[in-house]
Amino acid sequence: MTTVVLEPRAARRCHTMLNSLHSTHYFSPDLGRELGALGVTHPRAVNFAVRAAALGPVGAGTVTATFYNYKHELVAEHVPAVWTTATPEQVLAARARAVDATLRRLLGEETVACADMAEAARLALRAAEACSRSARPLYSAHADLPVPEEPHLAYWHAATLLREHRGDGHLAVLMAAGLDGLEAMVTHTATGKGMTPKWVSGTRGWTREDWDAAVGRLRERGVLDESGELTEQGRVLREEIEQETDRLDRAPYEHLGADGVTRLTELGAGFARTALAAGAFPADLIGKN
Repeated sequence: MTTVVLEPRAARRCHTMLNSLHSTHYFSPDLGRELGALGVTHPRAVNFAVRAAALGPVGAGTVTATFYNYKHELVAEHVPAVWTTATPEQVLAARARAVDATLRRLLGEETVACADMAEAARLALRAAEACSRSARPLYSAHADLPVPEEPHLAYWHAATLLREHRGDGHLAVLMAAGLDGLEAMVTHTATGKGMTPKWVSGTRGWTREDWDAAVGRLRERGVLDESGELTEQGRVLREEIEQETDRLDRAPYEHLGADGVTRLTELGAGFARTALAAGAFPADLIGKN
């Protein structure tokens, strides 16, 4: 058997491009409109429902465990009550309609129907063939869903599989590193890439007091300095977390091969840039404040 050797971080770069397009629907008015038509109107209920629907009508404990960085009390305000308003099957159908509308709006009809999109879908689905179900509940649940026929939806579906596969592995690495959900978010934000405290409070249920307490714990461990910046120990910890996540997530990209990864990254970057230019994400989402 020939061993596929990828450039350092090649798989991570590819994942980042695919995940960028996947994530657009979470911020899309199309998602709120489709779920609202089912009677699910609270933004947090919408978020919990669309991402957890593949798991079936699960309770708050399952959502808290698999999402990792949400405060359980916030989850319990909406789950499992949301399933009395809309079934998981209804939510999945609404999500698909919202994704279709979002991608058509952000990318344009020509891009949605272009040969590059069909190629990207084939490559991403090929990579997803090597994903592992073991200890990966969100990936495994989504892997049970049918692959859409239209290329742009097939691409989004494959991106979802690859995102949740990496995400499930990442949670195992965070646990091994001794970071709880909020501490993981604080350290990620300290890298300059994570959500702002404002977004964490508004979407994850943590208060400023919760955030400050997590900062205090991380200072005691030597991960953050007095100004809230990562120490050298903290920078090493975050890089080790990403490297171990890469290791647990390498199979799909090795299966695709170096040339396939390069091409999929190129295509995904183009789609992500187009979506970003179309205003896919809130301006105040990333960075510290």
